[in-house]
Amino acid sequence: MKNREIISNKQKLDHLFKKITAFSEDTDLQSHWARYLCILVSGFLETSVRIIYREYAKSKATPQVANFVVGKLEDFQNPKMEKILQLTGLFSTDWANELRLETDGELKDAVDSIANNRNQIAHGGSVGISYSQIKGYYERAIKVIELIENQCSP
Repeated sequence: MKNREIISNKQKLDHLFKKITAFSEDTDLQSHWARYLCILVSGFLETSVRIIYREYAKSKATPQVANFVVGKLEDFQNPKMEKILQLTGLFSTDWANELRLETDGELKDAVDSIANNRNQIAHGGSVGISYSQIKGYYERAIKVIELIENQCSP
C-alpha cells in the first residue's frame, strides 16, 4: 500500500485485530468483536477504494473534473465486488476486466461476504461470522485494494 491515509486506516484495524487475540478463550466475546470488525472492514474497503480513485482523479484530471469525480465517489457505499468492478469500469473497461479476472474466486467471495455480513449486522440480523473468518476476509480485501491501487499507479 502506498497511500498514507489507507496505511493509517489499515494500522488502526491491524491493532484492533491484535487486541482480539487476548480474548481467545472467550468465544462469545470474540464473536461480538468479529461482528464489529466486519463493519469496520467494510468501511475500510469502501473508503480505500474512494481514496485511490480520488487521488487518481486529482493527479490526472483538471481541478473541475477531479472535483466532480470526488463528489460522485461519495455515492459509492457498501461495496460488493460487482459495485467495485462497475466503478472501476467507469475509469477503464480494461481495468475492470483485469480486476474481474484477478479477483474471481476467493477475493470476490471475501468482499461479497464482508458486504453481506455487514448489511445483516447493520439491520439487526443474526450472523455467525467468526474472528478467523473476518480476519481472512480482511486479508483478502487488502489484496483487492492493492490490485486497484496498482492499476492506478503502475
